[in-house]
Amino acid sequence: METQIITFESHKNKIAPEKERLGHIEIDKVGITFGHGSEKVEAVKETSLDIQPGEFICLLGPSGCGKSTLLNSIAGYVTPSSGEVLVDGELVEGPAPERGMVFQQYSLFPWKTISENIAFGPKVAGNTESECSSIANTFLAMIGLSKYGNKYPSELSGGMQQRVGIARALANYPSVLLMDEPFGALDAQTRLMMQENLLSIWSEFNITVVFVTHDVDEAVFLADRVLVMSASPGSVIADLKVNLPRPRAPEIATSDDYMALKKQCLDHIRAESLRAFEQQNK
Repeated sequence: METQIITFESHKNKIAPEKERLGHIEIDKVGITFGHGSEKVEAVKETSLDIQPGEFICLLGPSGCGKSTLLNSIAGYVTPSSGEVLVDGELVEGPAPERGMVFQQYSLFPWKTISENIAFGPKVAGNTESECSSIANTFLAMIGLSKYGNKYPSELSGGMQQRVGIARALANYPSVLLMDEPFGALDAQTRLMMQENLLSIWSEFNITVVFVTHDVDEAVFLADRVLVMSASPGSVIADLKVNLPRPRAPEIATSDDYMALKKQCLDHIRAESLRAFEQQNK
């Protein structure tokens, strides 16, 4: 089950409500600090970004560069100290079902079955038991886990649990999917399969994805644009367009265009890491 590539019919076209193209993210001069006085830490330096509906964006950078903090400001879990974040023209002031979140840790409710985990969001949104059950069954089929609806998270492997996490985030049909190193805890083979599965789901749902990673290969393979962040305080130092054809398969990693873009990313990260190292040793 771990290495199964998900294939499915157009579930979105069957049950997702029709709506205008949403998922436009505007980050306007956002700065984020934590603490006060001598304990004050600047996590994100003034940053502005424009992310178009349906784009797949990867935030790439070393640990501690502020990429997760910036992602959490889009999710509404972190309030910017300056500037603002808007999604579809609305100021982000807290979490909302229009912005689904997937974490590195699977974050499933261990006391709920897989079906109940997926149905949780729709239930909170006011759907009937019958509607919640239908939504859960649809997403179980989409992620290839129809036989596991009555199982509990502890009975599933890591890769399977993360697929449930993605399905749960999508069950409210968000316009934006935010992902914080969701495959970081998986083994290499499962991680590659999950990347392919994610691209299949993204293509189906056609929503905006902002994906945090410190893995250069993962960023280049997945993204429309790779945003490279500096060491702390974090800011975007490179906005790299990925002009690789879609759909993408693992073989693309041997192409000249892929290797050239990977080198660009590595050069930026190396230069920034050296700068940070020199600052620490002054």
